[in-house]
Amino acid sequence: MDAPPTRNSAAKPSAAESADQQGVRSVQRALGILGLLTDDRPTVSVRNIVEETGLAKTTVLRLVSTLEQSGLLWATGSGYMAGPGLWRWAHLARRSWELPPETQREMRELAARRRETVNVYVVRDIYRVCVAQQESPQPLRHVVQVGDELPMWAGASSKVLLRDAPDVLLERIARKSPHGPRHAATMREWIDETTAKGYGESHGEREAGLSAVAVPILGQSGSVVAALALSGPTVRFTPDQVTAFATDLRQVASQMADRGFDRPFGSGG
Repeated sequence: MDAPPTRNSAAKPSAAESADQQGVRSVQRALGILGLLTDDRPTVSVRNIVEETGLAKTTVLRLVSTLEQSGLLWATGSGYMAGPGLWRWAHLARRSWELPPETQREMRELAARRRETVNVYVVRDIYRVCVAQQESPQPLRHVVQVGDELPMWAGASSKVLLRDAPDVLLERIARKSPHGPRHAATMREWIDETTAKGYGESHGEREAGLSAVAVPILGQSGSVVAALALSGPTVRFTPDQVTAFATDLRQVASQMADRGFDRPFGSGG
């Protein structure tokens, strides 16, 4: 009769599992290096990478070499910049996520009509990502770059996007917030109120002096696939204006939904 496995042998990961874990860790580290590149810092040095990631210099050199060979990084005299291999990915992302011309036109008209910045957000894990924007024509305006990730523990768009969110997701978001785990209950109250009104609003919740109004954009199944929002200085978001903004947003969002608004947006082209 075979002896049952011991506790130690049962808990010990197999060689294949260890290799998989190592592979995942390497991918995460490589993506972390690419994530250091921004508009404000288009190049990074090996020293920058070591200091900000905490990785050993030998590990950084190995990862950078692999990324360079893959065309994802490009060596310059001052460090490493985004490589030409990213162009293909950028092109694919743009084709998949760029909004249809009719929707872009509606966003431009909405921004011109209401004179505030128009944004479209979608959910990515515990964050909301800006996938489209039309800036306000006014000098004092709120601007979020396309591709920026924002937390969902506050904000009008978050209250819309989280309409059908399970409690476990709200708890994860709350733990990352400045308010701690108990904030999940507050978020649920906000979401219920937003659902009842048909739109969400926020005033200085995430950033002092900033307000926003948002409505859901529905997919073919009736679920929330994105949020359409107007944002700007709180001083311009009076109660009457908020009501007018919400009415206009609902009309535009309804037109988007009627046209068919599921993501990725360019997948049917």
